[in-house]
Amino acid sequence: MGTPGPLELILIFAVVLLIFGAKRIPEIARGIGKGIREFKDATNEISKELDVEDKRQQIDQPRAPQQGAPQARQQQASPEPAPSESSGTSSSNSGQQEPSEQTSS
Repeated sequence: MGTPGPLELILIFAVVLLIFGAKRIPEIARGIGKGIREFKDATNEISKELDVEDKRQQIDQPRAPQQGAPQARQQQASPEPAPSESSGTSSSNSGQQEPSEQTSS
């Protein structure tokens, strides 16, 4: 048994029209439309929540590095001070000379 043909659809519509009347059919259709819309909204909300939860689980789980992927290097602080700091001048005056006293001649 396949899909109903045009004659069967007309017959079904005529029976529905006789049972419910012409004034009630639009109200019934609106109610069915609202129900379908609420169902779609609920399923979309649930799927969004599941996606968020899945992404949260993926973020929380540590992953092993892929072979061949570059790894970030950790910078180590050098134990020796930089040459400009070791010259005896303060770090705020690095690169500047102290003004010498000028005598007028």
